[in-house]
Amino acid sequence: MYEFEKKDKKGILTIKVSKEDWEKAVERAYEKNKDKFNIQGFRKGKAPRRVIEQNYGDTIFFDDAFDEVVSAEYMQFLSENKEVVPAEQPHVENNTFTADKGLEVVLKFDLMPEFKLPDLTKLTAKKEEANVSDEQVEAELQSERESHARYVEEDKAAEIGDFATIDFVGYVGDEKFEGGEAKDYRLELGSHTFIEGFEDQVVGMKKGEEKDVNVTFPENYHAENLKGKPAVFKVTLNKVEKKELPEIDDKYVSDTTEFETVDEYKKAIKENLLKMAQERAERDFEVKLLDEIAEKSNIEVPDSMVEHELHHMIEDFEHRLSHQGLNLTTYLEYIGKTMDEFKPERAEDARKNIKTRLVLQKLISENNITVTSEELDNSIAEYANRYQMTAEDFKKAMSPDDYAYFENNAIMTKVLNMIKSKIK
Repeated sequence: MYEFEKKDKKGILTIKVSKEDWEKAVERAYEKNKDKFNIQGFRKGKAPRRVIEQNYGDTIFFDDAFDEVVSAEYMQFLSENKEVVPAEQPHVENNTFTADKGLEVVLKFDLMPEFKLPDLTKLTAKKEEANVSDEQVEAELQSERESHARYVEEDKAAEIGDFATIDFVGYVGDEKFEGGEAKDYRLELGSHTFIEGFEDQVVGMKKGEEKDVNVTFPENYHAENLKGKPAVFKVTLNKVEKKELPEIDDKYVSDTTEFETVDEYKKAIKENLLKMAQERAERDFEVKLLDEIAEKSNIEVPDSMVEHELHHMIEDFEHRLSHQGLNLTTYLEYIGKTMDEFKPERAEDARKNIKTRLVLQKLISENNITVTSEELDNSIAEYANRYQMTAEDFKKAMSPDDYAYFENNAIMTKVLNMIKSKIK
């Protein structure tokens, strides 16, 4: 049996197990675990419970019995009280056992926040107007030129603005250090990519020349073992190149694009940039709407939920770092922070994530938003078309997680469209 009360946004569940039921649970724990014990004079698994308890202590089966009865009562409570939604796994606040009365356990847990959604017709978030300037179009053209750059080798001493392809090995004292060695590294002289003073000393070198480049790592350098240390790089210059950019004229456009003139090409670039700007403005607007709803809902998020969300955020961040060949320890060293400093900085993001998720769940529930199989198929077909695949072929390559992604995406689109339709 159990008793439940709410207090200070927490659930307090008192579970009482009679001595008879407790004895049955201990007996079941014995039957479950008796094969694990070796008792002299008995075949394995045949020793009576009393003998095992004499050898290992009277409470040897109590932990398993405790877990079984408490878990069963907790699950029974949740099935009979669906309006109670824990925000975390319960923890044992107190437990007492007496031979005549049995077991009494007090579980405590944070409850999911209770809140009301605001009037969606009174949301005030505004969508920014999407614009594209001539400067943005020119920047896109410059990027196009950079992507088609040619590097022309020259027989001369390296100068600022040249691209020097070098081999180098770095030493602090007589020891090489990690990350201080590379071959055929193309370095733009004057870009300040390397430690201050390095590029200046490469200036004047010629192809095949070797040189010791002396530098000092800055005091705020990301690697703790190199901060403020003098170092020597043994550098070999392999070649000197000038970067040549193509001229964007009608001939270039007609040869490399589907357009005939620069004006046509610029117009297409502007239209594409405008489309992306409009999509970005729409996404920003949707984020503003959800933020406003969450703010006006006055949701009080328990610290336990924030801690749980933070744990998952950091795990995800570590996973993404691993794809870049980094780990969290190295990253924290690079930014000069400890984990104790890093976590609080992310706590507000975690709280915001939770509020947004709770708002979306409530919007979906209160508005009975679902996705039909036909809508899901249409969404998949539209996506498959981007990759010039049939919907059927695309589906064959999909995993259950992919289906969940498309379903969640479709539901999210419906929720946002519903919110926007309410705005006056």
